[in-house]
Amino acid sequence: RTMLLAACLRRGVQLVLLPVYLLVYLGVWDALYKKAFPYIMARLAPAYNHKMHRQKQELFSNLRQFAGPSGQLRLLEIGTGTGTNFQFYPAGCRLTCTDPNPNFEQFLRKNLLENPHVQLERSLVASGENLHQIASGSMDVVVCTLVLCSVSSVESVLREVLRVLRRGGAFYFLEHVAADPSSWTYFWQKVCDPAWKCFGDGCSLSRETQKDLEKNNFSELNLRRIHVALRWMPVSPHIIGYAVK
Repeated sequence: RTMLLAACLRRGVQLVLLPVYLLVYLGVWDALYKKAFPYIMARLAPAYNHKMHRQKQELFSNLRQFAGPSGQLRLLEIGTGTGTNFQFYPAGCRLTCTDPNPNFEQFLRKNLLENPHVQLERSLVASGENLHQIASGSMDVVVCTLVLCSVSSVESVLREVLRVLRRGGAFYFLEHVAADPSSWTYFWQKVCDPAWKCFGDGCSLSRETQKDLEKNNFSELNLRRIHVALRWMPVSPHIIGYAVK
């Protein structure tokens, strides 16, 4: 009965969004929103980073142990956005950034200036599902935070992650995910999902990313669920950790 109510409310949200769907159909929405989205993220990301500072610091604390034989750490970040993770990377790491939205570039450059301890090798306009510009087995670490919620195929992204990682390399992740199906948080995730996808650049509130990670061919998976005290309840359930190829 609760899920029936959620479905009815969701349909109502979709009806309200009909003008946006029309703009999407006409090809107008994506062009406009992709220009606006980096400015929105530049405003929101610092507050999220402040809230998650301890968790991110802990997550990335062992990055150095995955450095290659030369002692340098070759790190690829998928969906780099504004570059809010740079402050957590070890000094001297050789960084490759990818993002499908080229409009993030000015914010990326600003964060690079503020974090001179990292060395940018390449910045590519590319989606996580297609990293053909990056050689197989060329990366020690791949990082992906708040990205798998909005990609078209989590399976394709993880396949590319495993391809570009060297054997023994690690994939670091931090993602908001679906809540327990019996919870009110999950109820509101299902209701709000259509609007969130429109205004969150394709982001889904109810994606079960942990299942995709569990069924992939990682030799080791260190994953835990956390509840983040954010102002908006539907994005509070998170998973955090790293997986070794």
